[in-house]
Amino acid sequence: MTAPAIQLKGISKAFGPVQANKDISISVAPGSIHGIIGENGAGKSTLMSILYGFYKADKGEIWIKGNRTEIPDSQAAIAAGIGMVFQHFKLVENFTVLENIVLGAEDSGMLMPSLSRARKELKALEEEYELYVDPDARIDEIGVGMQQRVEILKALYRKAEILILDEPTGVLTPAEADQLFRILDRLRSEGKTILLITHKMREIMEYTDTVSVMRRGEMTATVKTAETSPEELAELMVGRKVLLQVDKVPAKPGKPILEIQNLSVTDSMGVERVKGIDLQVRAGEILGIAGVAGNGQSELLEVLGGMRADRGRISGSVKLHGSELPMTGAGSDARARRDAHIGHVPEDRQAEGLIMDFHAWENVAFGYHRDPAYNAGLLMDNAALRADTERKMEKFDVRPPLPWLAAKNFSGGNQQKIVVAREIERNPDLLLIGQPTRGVDIGAIEFIHQQIVELRDAGKAILLVSVELEEILSLSDRVAVMFDGKIMGERAADQTDEKELGLMMAGVAGEAA
Repeated sequence: MTAPAIQLKGISKAFGPVQANKDISISVAPGSIHGIIGENGAGKSTLMSILYGFYKADKGEIWIKGNRTEIPDSQAAIAAGIGMVFQHFKLVENFTVLENIVLGAEDSGMLMPSLSRARKELKALEEEYELYVDPDARIDEIGVGMQQRVEILKALYRKAEILILDEPTGVLTPAEADQLFRILDRLRSEGKTILLITHKMREIMEYTDTVSVMRRGEMTATVKTAETSPEELAELMVGRKVLLQVDKVPAKPGKPILEIQNLSVTDSMGVERVKGIDLQVRAGEILGIAGVAGNGQSELLEVLGGMRADRGRISGSVKLHGSELPMTGAGSDARARRDAHIGHVPEDRQAEGLIMDFHAWENVAFGYHRDPAYNAGLLMDNAALRADTERKMEKFDVRPPLPWLAAKNFSGGNQQKIVVAREIERNPDLLLIGQPTRGVDIGAIEFIHQQIVELRDAGKAILLVSVELEEILSLSDRVAVMFDGKIMGERAADQTDEKELGLMMAGVAGEAA
C-alpha cells in the first residue's frame, strides 16, 4: 500500500490557557485534495502552521510519505516538500514577482545568476500549470488573484509536493476562484497533495476528495466528500443544525436614509474610480452592491465612511436624512461620519478595521473612545472598556473570549467578528459593510447575517458590498451592480439570479442582461 502523503499523530498545542489543538490525528492520501473545515478558532490554521514549521507542537508526531519527520521551522518544511499559501499573503510588496519567488531560495551569493535561473524555471512552471504572471511586475502593482499565483509559484519553485492553502478564495472574485480550482485540479492530476482550509461549502463539495472537520481544537470527523452533505458538515462543525439560507421576512422600506446623486471619485493618480453614480438606500432595507473587485465599490464605501477626504477628487451630492454630507474639508472624515450615526465595517479588517498589535478591548473602542461610557474624568475607563468587550465577545462568540489578547492572535474570522460587533452594537442609522463574512465560518456567517437583518428590521439602512453573489442574493432586498465605476443596473433580489448579475458584472447593461 502507498504510504499517506501526510500523517499527523496525537498533535497538541496550547497558547497559555488556550488549547488550540488537542490530540489531533489525520491521514492524507497522496494525489488528493483534502479539505479541512471548522469554526473560527477551531485550530485549523494552528494545525497547518505546525505542519509548516511556524509553530512547534507540544506533543505528537509528523509523518511525511511514511517517514517520521521533524519540522522545527519553515525551512525544514520546505525541505520535506511542503509549501503553504497563507490567507494573508507573505510577499514583499515593493519587490518584483521574480524577486519574491527567489527570496530565501537563492542558489549562490550572487543574485543575478539566481534570478536568471529562476526566470527560466518560472516560465516552465507557468506553462505547465497555466499560472501566467509578469515576472517583472511589482507585487503592489498586481491584483490579489495574481499575488496568489505568485505564492503558489513560490511553493512549486521550491519543489513542493504537498501544498497547504489557507482560505485561498477569501479575497478572490468568483472568476479568479474558478481559475484557482482549475489549477489545483491540474496539480492533483500531477500527483501533488493539497490541503485546503476553507469555510465555503460549495468549494468543499465540488473540489475535495475527503474532508476533515474540526471543532474547538479537536478533530471530530473525517469523511469521503461524496458520502456527506453540506447540512451534515455544518452540523459537525458547529454542533447544531445551521440555516444555510438567510431567514428573513420581506423588507418594509421607509423613507430614504442615504441619497447619492452624480457621485464621482478620482484617485490621486488621476484615475476616475466612481463615475457619476446615483443610489438610494431607505430605512428598513439592505441594498447590496455586486461586482468584480476593483470596479469602484471600495472607493464608494471609503467616501461614504469618510476615509478618502484627503485623497484625490470627489464631486456630487451625498445626503443622510436629507442633509448634505461634506465630501471634503471639515465634517468629511471618519469621526464625523460616526458622529452622524454611520457605522462602517471596512473590506480589509487588518489594514483598516483593526490595529493588529493592540488588545481586543482597545480595538473595540477605536473610533468610539470619546464615548462617555468609556471615560472616567480625564482618563479612559479601561475596566468599563474590558467589560464592554467581554459582553460583545460573548454575544458574537469571539474565540478565545479574551479581551487582553492582541488582535493579531485571533483567527481571521474572529478578527472579523470583533469589527462587526464594534460597529453593529453602536446601532447606526446607516451601516456600511464590506465583505461581511470574508474568512468567517458557517455558524458565524449565520449569526452575522441575522444581526444585519435585525438591524434592517429595526428600521436601519444597510449598504452591503460583497463579491459573494450567493450572499448578495440571499441577504439583500435590492441589488445594484457596479462595473468600471458605473451602476449597470438595479434589481429586486427576488427577481434576478446569478446569471443575470454575472452578465452585468461583465459590463452588459441591465436591460441587455
